[in-house]
Amino acid sequence: MAEAGLEARRSAIRHIIRTQRVGTQEELRQLLVESGYDVTQATLSRDLARLKARRVSLPEGGGIYELDELRAPDDPEELVQAGEFVNGLDSNEFLVVVHTRPGAASAVALALDKARLPLLLGTIAGDDTIFLAPARRIRAEKLLQHLASLWKKGS
Repeated sequence: MAEAGLEARRSAIRHIIRTQRVGTQEELRQLLVESGYDVTQATLSRDLARLKARRVSLPEGGGIYELDELRAPDDPEELVQAGEFVNGLDSNEFLVVVHTRPGAASAVALALDKARLPLLLGTIAGDDTIFLAPARRIRAEKLLQHLASLWKKGS
C-alpha cells in the first residue's frame, strides 16, 4: 500500500511540474498539500531527485522545475541534420536570420528549440525564414558563427 501512495505522490509531482511553473520546493510542497499530499521538505527533495527533476534558469530571471524526461536530447544529431534544409544565415546587431528551403523553416526551428543551445533564447519561424534571438549577453554574430560551423555554411 505504501508503494502505491509513493507512486501516486510522484505522479502528482510530475503533473504539477508539467502543468505549472513551479519555482521553489516550498511552492511545490504547497501545491501538493492542496492536492492531498502532505510531505516534508526532505521527502520532497528525495522525490525530486528520484524523478530527475531539476531547476532551470528563466531568461527573465528566477527558475522553475522541469523533469529530465521532458528535456530535449543532448545529442545534436537532429540539429546537424536540419542543416541540410538551410540555404543561408545572416545577422544584424540583434538577431540571426536563417533562410531555409520553402516550407522547411518550422522543422529547422523545432530542431533548434529542441537542442536548447545555451547561445539561443528562442526562435520564430515562417515558411522559409527563421528569426533567432540570441541568449542574454550573447552577440548575434557569435550565434551565427556557431550555427555556420555546425551546419558547415558560409555566413
